[in-house]
Amino acid sequence: MNYLIVDKLIKNALMEDINYGDITTDTLFSGNEISKGRLIAKESGVIAGINVAKSVFETLDKSIEFKVLINDGLNIQKGNIIAELEGPSKSILKAERVALNILQRMSGIATKTSKIVNLVKDYDIKIVDTRKTLPGFRMLDKYSVTVGGGYNHRLNLSDFVMIKDNHIQAVGSITEAVKRINDKVSFTTKVEVEVENLDQLREAMKTKVDVIMLDNMDIETMKEAVKLAHGKFILEASGNITEENIRNIAATGVDIISLGALTHSVNALDISLKF
Repeated sequence: MNYLIVDKLIKNALMEDINYGDITTDTLFSGNEISKGRLIAKESGVIAGINVAKSVFETLDKSIEFKVLINDGLNIQKGNIIAELEGPSKSILKAERVALNILQRMSGIATKTSKIVNLVKDYDIKIVDTRKTLPGFRMLDKYSVTVGGGYNHRLNLSDFVMIKDNHIQAVGSITEAVKRINDKVSFTTKVEVEVENLDQLREAMKTKVDVIMLDNMDIETMKEAVKLAHGKFILEASGNITEENIRNIAATGVDIISLGALTHSVNALDISLKF
């Protein structure tokens, strides 16, 4: 992760939460009180973002001592102590919510990804994320996917070319869209195109693309698409993918399965701070 970006995110989050101060904490404590706390898992999952949480506390008050007990990528069980910390009570309480919000979201994403990856572990396939991330949190969201055993799709619009349905509709055809891209974009840039049926697949296969996304295809159509591509293109399955059908999709022979659900609607992992 680029910690220049992460540090800015942390500072913005702290400013949003603290604003002009913590009226409760600032009233209750003089500033000399010292507390010890523990981050405790309230459910099982995969931890991600523990060092980001550590940075939240240290950004607010460098005197806080934060000891990591369980590192990113490790499985945790309900009741596990993830970290211990000690420092000024006021500072710990002010940083608590921001640190937990980030840690819980990141761990939720890692946990969800790990579950999906394990469902298809018998297949030679990659589980990847999408750009359906929380605004401002993309780097953390996508890092969390990798912690869970998944892979990152493009980080942003400038990573590589992806020609989607609305691009094709506006330009007129897949052929014309790919031609315009290849006429202007560097040869070092990967090109992916989205197709919704076998006729579009056949058209795409006649162009100079690297990856073809099979969007919202049913299982039988995907199987036929894999036969038609015959290993000449990287095939990505996307759309309407669930835990219930993902093994069947993996069995079709596609190379990649992308899921927006890894990040756009994930449940946070329940973690608490207790003094």
